[in-house]
Amino acid sequence: MKIVGVIPARFGSTRFPGKPLVLLQGRPLIQWTVEGARKSKLLSEVIVATDDVRIKKVAEDLGVAVVMTDSDLPSGSDRIYAAIRNRECDVVVNIQGDEPLITGELIDRLAQVFLDEPGMDMATLAHPISAEDLLSPHAVKVVMNHNDEALYFSRYAIPYSRVNGTGLESRPGCLKHIGMYAYSKRFLGQFCAAPPAEIEKAESLEQLRALYLGAKIKVIKVNEANPGVDTPEDLDKLEKLLSKGK
Repeated sequence: MKIVGVIPARFGSTRFPGKPLVLLQGRPLIQWTVEGARKSKLLSEVIVATDDVRIKKVAEDLGVAVVMTDSDLPSGSDRIYAAIRNRECDVVVNIQGDEPLITGELIDRLAQVFLDEPGMDMATLAHPISAEDLLSPHAVKVVMNHNDEALYFSRYAIPYSRVNGTGLESRPGCLKHIGMYAYSKRFLGQFCAAPPAEIEKAESLEQLRALYLGAKIKVIKVNEANPGVDTPEDLDKLEKLLSKGK
């Protein structure tokens, strides 16, 4: 089974233009992600999918394959599929370009799902949820079945609509979703060819299209999320954490 990792890196981020090229501890953000991905033991190849020649040059200088993609692609999933559509592979891992502390071990946990269960369509990550995040519409919740497969994702406090989940010592009914995915190439093609589903549009959650299409999504439980970089403020916080050796 051939598993590839793709790092979608768009220059024109709304909240943080040029984010892949900003420096963290003197290195571009995209370099941190590439170096983390290279520590994977299961990836056959790491590819950067970008729409910008400046990002392309940095990636090529790091010695990774680069595929130029259209700036107008509607999502990261579409950018990833555009990068691997004509490549021979069985599974693709979506490695977020704004996750500089990504580890090879985490990537391999996603990839391993498809070695253990070849019929799986997707895999993703989640971790225990706090009382604060349970109520936040910015924190996506996932409810699973007994096989750790996703039943539903929501911005609302599912399944705690009648029980006060914030008052519980722990909230095993759901986890906080981490937006990192792996897909079978077959299913990713099906996903990108399908129009947005009504539940996807209502919640503004792309992964609900996959459930609407009948996908099996394995949810891998981790202890916590690595800090990502969505805004310049996030970058400043991470810079300070790394400077302190945390």
